[in-house]
Amino acid sequence: MCPGGYDAPQTSVRFVSYHFVRCPKYRREVITGEVESRLREIIGDIAGENGWEIMALETMPYYVHMFIRTSPRIAPNNIIAGIKGRTSRILRNGFPQLRRRLPTLWTRSYFLSPHGNVTSEAINRYVEEQKGAR
Repeated sequence: MCPGGYDAPQTSVRFVSYHFVRCPKYRREVITGEVESRLREIIGDIAGENGWEIMALETMPYYVHMFIRTSPRIAPNNIIAGIKGRTSRILRNGFPQLRRRLPTLWTRSYFLSPHGNVTSEAINRYVEEQKGAR
């Protein structure tokens, strides 16, 4: 509502894109087969419920790379926290082998670059640093 009590017409549309990389705890190679398929499905569901656009979603056995477009009103830490919590809970409940192999599914850290301007070197450096992450 604008001063004076009237609704102003929308004069701009804004989006921001975030590039996230997330590794499983101890960089274990657990994102394979049915776990990978289910992870992609869950992330798609979360994005749809929140109005986020998944521009890219790539997985390797030991990391997930996501390029997400959203409103600038959404903090990137809230995006990754929502994805982390829900995927961990659902996957660990659905795949008991994950509970046996890992105390938690994801490391506490993640890689973030706004607008997707990131090199392969930066991603590889982050992934390598996750060896033995506690």
